[in-house]
Amino acid sequence: MPSDRPILIASDHAGILLKSELQKLLTEWTWIDLGPSNGIKVDYPDYAQLLAQNILDGKAQEGILICGTGVGMSIAANKIQGIRAALVDNPVLARLSREHNHANVLCLGSRLLAPEYAAEIIQVWLSTPFSQDSRHLQRLDKLRRLENSFQKKDLSS
Repeated sequence: MPSDRPILIASDHAGILLKSELQKLLTEWTWIDLGPSNGIKVDYPDYAQLLAQNILDGKAQEGILICGTGVGMSIAANKIQGIRAALVDNPVLARLSREHNHANVLCLGSRLLAPEYAAEIIQVWLSTPFSQDSRHLQRLDKLRRLENSFQKKDLSS
């Protein structure tokens, strides 16, 4: 059930080909491609931050991040307050991540998924609404409190 709502998409260098294929396969969606556009090596946290910032700024409600495994992107995106990134490798998890967790970022592994299967996952993810069930709302509230309860320490020293 496509709509006019824009969908953000970004990757690192390992995800460029899958990102491009997905946009060709899923033409019914309006894509905002945040890059990169070539195969020059980039750092996935930069693109996770860029996509998350666009969601938090209201440019879109959801986005898709792609790296080699999806793990790096999901870790990076989940560091950002207000982002609920789900690393998904099948349609059932795609549906549940939206219904139960109200995920606003989908993370995919380009080295693990064929483009057609990744497109199926995305179709399910984008078409599944949050259930609004009280138990899920309560859990989201707990997640928000968790985000706000820990003061980040500078681990660089």
